[in-house]
Amino acid sequence: MSEQRKYWVPALEKADNVLAVLAAEPARHKLIDLSRRLDINKSSMFSLLNTMETLQWVKRGEGDTYSLGHAFAAYGSSYMKSYDLGRMFQAEASAARDRLQETIQLAKLEGNQVFYLGKVEALSPVRLQSEPGMLLPAHATALGKAMLAELGDDELKRLYPASELPPLTPHSIPTREALFRQLQEIREQGFARDDQESVMGFRCVAAVIRGGEGRTLAAVSCSMLLHQWDAKGEEARTEMLALARRLSVQRS
Repeated sequence: MSEQRKYWVPALEKADNVLAVLAAEPARHKLIDLSRRLDINKSSMFSLLNTMETLQWVKRGEGDTYSLGHAFAAYGSSYMKSYDLGRMFQAEASAARDRLQETIQLAKLEGNQVFYLGKVEALSPVRLQSEPGMLLPAHATALGKAMLAELGDDELKRLYPASELPPLTPHSIPTREALFRQLQEIREQGFARDDQESVMGFRCVAAVIRGGEGRTLAAVSCSMLLHQWDAKGEEARTEMLALARRLSVQRS
């Protein structure tokens, strides 16, 4: 047994696996779905979810499906307060949001997924599902593609060993080869777009935030409804490139 596993707590590992599923796919899984997905018997899963719900780690919603609970909003807020980039993002992105009247988001790359760090939301009857703390496939988001384009071929092949990519919508990039071609275009133009690839009816544009020596730290994006794109898409691109530069300068 490795030293790392010597004091391992299996129940916490199971809870972590549940949270990972709910972060990626909120309000989609019932108890029985999680039991089958994670190969945990129903009795154990019931006890686990009951405890996590009491702690507000998860919440049970419509149709008895589960999502992350309110505790993670508090944890995420505390985390962001200790993270300089998060504080800078809130101030700078709020100004960009006010100019565009569209939602601005901040995320970093975690393997082949994007981890959402911050969100400054515009007033709109239609809200994006992505929230701080969530993970989404990088290949299906402008944020993810902007950061993937910064990686070399060997690292990209390691992250994407299979030729087929899992879709989020009918517009998601279907293959590794198509993704790699688009990443080359992103390198040449300096920004990334998402055309209904993660959420139907939305387009998005993203740019990379850099730290010292040009190292990729994170990315920022602006998302809007499809019918707004012709009027504001170019302005959003300019705003995201400028926002990324401001945050990069302050961090370098």
